Amino acid sequence: MLALRDVEVRYGAVRALRGVSLTVEPGEVVGLIGANGAGKTTLLSAVFGLARTHAGAIEFDGVSLRGLVPERIVRHGLALVPEGRHIFETLTVRENLRLGATALADRRALPAQLDAVLERFPKLAQLADTPAGRLSGGEQQQLAIGRALLSQPRLLMLDEPSLGLAPLIVDRVFEVLGELRQQGTTILLVEQNALRTVKFADRTYLLRAGEIVLSGGAELASADALRAAYVGA
Repeated sequence: MLALRDVEVRYGAVRALRGVSLTVEPGEVVGLIGANGAGKTTLLSAVFGLARTHAGAIEFDGVSLRGLVPERIVRHGLALVPEGRHIFETLTVRENLRLGATALADRRALPAQLDAVLERFPKLAQLADTPAGRLSGGEQQQLAIGRALLSQPRLLMLDEPSLGLAPLIVDRVFEVLGELRQQGTTILLVEQNALRTVKFADRTYLLRAGEIVLSGGAELASADALRAAYVGA
């Protein structure tokens, strides 16, 4: 479904991504882990048209995404839940959610889609007319995920969805992601919790200094393997 081949991204003289290649197959949950500054957010930004790609190929269902603006990429079937959530605090929960539906091909589907998201997140349904700035961190994360789902994405990308959340809320976030996987949504997950990501994902890539240095399945849960990859042993 998604293929990156030899992707390079630079910020001035700094090479943030160095020849990165990875794939995401339909129905998979693919994890992307690494220390701060490894290039994880840059990779998502490159896929979503937020960072300029200097070399390599990024394709979704065989169609090149390079050079496309985020609005067109959303219409191809991708959605991004950014780090920090980026909700509109003065708008209500319902208004924030409706913003996620701007790419719907059939606007008549909006009421049903909105109802489905509110059913998935009962707390959001209770707070539908509340300004989003009054929500807790966990509720705001649910809102950010729900907003992304309004576009009916075929590939959902998430950047650090558990960042700053209490353990019980993190559990709920992963429950939601598990439910989405069961329903056939393909997921590319950037996450700070390396061991949890490896155990949850079908496959995981580890980035270090802009390069993929390790990839695999559940066997990567070996603490020694991960530690060695993080510190460069």
